[in-house]
Amino acid sequence: MNTWGYNLRLSIFGESHGPAIGIIVDGLPPGEPVDPAGIASEMRRRAPGQDVTATARQEGDQVEILSGLLDGRTTNAPLCAVIRNRDARPEEYGAKLRPGHADWIALLKYGGFADQRGGGHFSGRLTAPLVFAGAVAKQSLARRGVAITGRAVRIGQTGDPEKMRDEILAAKADGDSVGGIVEAVATGAPIGLGQPFFASFESVAASLLFAIPAVKGVEFGDGFALAGLRGSQANDQLTLENGQIRALTNHNGGILGGLTNGEPIVVRAAVKPTPSIAKPQRTVDAETMRETELSVRGRHDPCIVPRAVPVVEAALALSVLDCLLGL
Repeated sequence: MNTWGYNLRLSIFGESHGPAIGIIVDGLPPGEPVDPAGIASEMRRRAPGQDVTATARQEGDQVEILSGLLDGRTTNAPLCAVIRNRDARPEEYGAKLRPGHADWIALLKYGGFADQRGGGHFSGRLTAPLVFAGAVAKQSLARRGVAITGRAVRIGQTGDPEKMRDEILAAKADGDSVGGIVEAVATGAPIGLGQPFFASFESVAASLLFAIPAVKGVEFGDGFALAGLRGSQANDQLTLENGQIRALTNHNGGILGGLTNGEPIVVRAAVKPTPSIAKPQRTVDAETMRETELSVRGRHDPCIVPRAVPVVEAALALSVLDCLLGL
């Protein structure tokens, strides 16, 4: 299934080297203005081919809206958007299975019928439609006083923004890749988003964050670090501020009992190193069923973390909007 959401329903379609990719967003309130310039700005943040630290694939990622929008406002019909693949090169992919990718699992699960070129439907290319949907969600949230921001907090071994670029270029020069951590924050979200247990805010957001290719870990607030603290250190003690109950700290990332508590919602996603690297790796040729060696050539990001920032932001924005529409 390629569908997500409780109150919003997202369906992503397409393959990395097929004619197009896209998304259907169902459940948006009618009459919501959609600013094309704002959409284009978000798409540029994720688009490839803009820097030596990213893939050289040239995709403008222009969004073509097919339905659900009339005179710049949502109609309450499903919002369907398509992004044409302009620089696909399917001929660059052969029968050698790429370590770290879903190639061999998809081959077995779908009996050889899956589109394996560049990862097909499993490719990070499919995050472009997600960024479009997130951009629409961000605009809707902004009108409700909710802002979403994001940043890379770690690339490889460094958390110093001035050294992150050097970390990427060093990996690239070595024919290798590097991962990192992306943080996204939602401010202004109302108290009480989410439901107990299975539809907790963490459950909703994590399900979409883990759908992002290469995300291997998600934490809220201080996350895994809380496991090493005592309760007196981890608890967010309470105070009264202008007659309102507020937390003195935000170790829990704005969420308690699965419900938002009015503090900033803080989430981090761990992004693994890009699997497609020039360094030789052991693998199997799917046609001959023989062990072989693969050195991946072509257009691949030495680090996807910078381009993943707007993707993680989009996932958080869509999660907040999905829960907000359920209030």
